Amino acid sequence: MAPVDAPVGSMLREWRVRRRRSQLDLALGADVSARHISFLETGRARPSREMIDRLCDELDVPLRARNDVYLAAGYAPRHRETPLSTATLAAARRAVDLVLAGHEPFPAMAVDGRWDLVAANAAAGAFLDDVPDHLRAPRTNVLRLTLHPDGLAPRIANLAEWGGHVRRRVRRQLERTGDPALAALLAEVEGYLPPPDHGHEDRVAAGDAVVPLRLATPDGELAFLYTMTVFGSPRDVTLDEIAIESFFPADDATAAALGVAR
Repeated sequence: MAPVDAPVGSMLREWRVRRRRSQLDLALGADVSARHISFLETGRARPSREMIDRLCDELDVPLRARNDVYLAAGYAPRHRETPLSTATLAAARRAVDLVLAGHEPFPAMAVDGRWDLVAANAAAGAFLDDVPDHLRAPRTNVLRLTLHPDGLAPRIANLAEWGGHVRRRVRRQLERTGDPALAALLAEVEGYLPPPDHGHEDRVAAGDAVVPLRLATPDGELAFLYTMTVFGSPRDVTLDEIAIESFFPADDATAAALGVAR
């Protein structure tokens, strides 16, 4: 039988390989035969929309990439990408604003899947005031703004350590999403970072539970830990990609500088 839809089969295979799953393992998880998985990947069979859903669920394919799979199979995209400012996502925007406001006086910001700034609270904005305009156009990208030599990088006291952490985190994100735009951004910011010092990173990791962000400020050096919050069970591409980065004082001196007792 001649292949009927090789492009979608290639995409499904790419995601299976990215997730390090065998055809048999994927077939067992999706409750189909390994033979059918093989036929789909080689284009000898065309997947239904239901089959795409099952395989993408099993492979944890991000919603943006799922839409590409639907299109390759000849179907309309299933997941909308709605601007957060629209009435449709008003409840989600309120949730983001509440989290950001509730985190004061500590910094917090919301970013999309390519690290473009969606929103920030006043505490985070204070750290961004001195960043030159050319790092804010056409939109503010938090990775670029943080690691560019004209951005926050000169104020990051542990730039090699923090940069290594960021590098690893974005590589893991890229492994999950396969987003070419994220790959280009990673290549750009890696050019701003000092070469990895693996021995130094290992020594730091042995002494600290997590990697802090250490910023030089007029109030002295401030140290922050951070957490990430995401929406549960999103069905919209925008919500699937938004993350809220919340920073907390890592020591008593930082808490005191922010006017909070630990």
